[in-house]
Amino acid sequence: MKDLLRLRTSLKEEIEIILNAQCKMEAEASQKYLAMASWLDRNGFAKSAEYLYAQAEEERQHFLKIFKYITEVGGTAITPIVGEVPQEYPTFKSVFEAALQSEIAVTNAINKIVAKCREVNDYATEDFMMWYVTEQREEEKNARRALELFDLIDSESPTGKFVLDKEIAKIGEAENE
Repeated sequence: MKDLLRLRTSLKEEIEIILNAQCKMEAEASQKYLAMASWLDRNGFAKSAEYLYAQAEEERQHFLKIFKYITEVGGTAITPIVGEVPQEYPTFKSVFEAALQSEIAVTNAINKIVAKCREVNDYATEDFMMWYVTEQREEEKNARRALELFDLIDSESPTGKFVLDKEIAKIGEAENE
């Protein structure tokens, strides 16, 4: 039966496997951002929490976009099982350090998919993934900007934390207008 299904799609099995792995990574990123937002909310950083709630939803949309692509081209999209994600963070800044590391990992995974598409001549999937290449450049830039703000604003004082919370919430607003 599996061979019959492969006849109904040009999507190579190895590409389907890595796309499903990317679905899981995007779903995990969404869950991580939800946990980060919850931590921020619990610790009084409501504006930054809202920013990360929005990021969680964006990652969920990234997951769905790949999931739907797999089915659109006749592949089998696998609903990912997401494991435990960290719920606690030692500091306000550490939340955004973890966010940047997560974005870098996603960028590296996207690049591997594009490289594999080129290797097996899957130009349709490569074209589809180029949206993610551009998106990840923006995601990393925004994550780095959050950390830059910690270097520019005194995050040890109550006033500095208040200002940081407000400024982090503004990241990416210009692109969304």
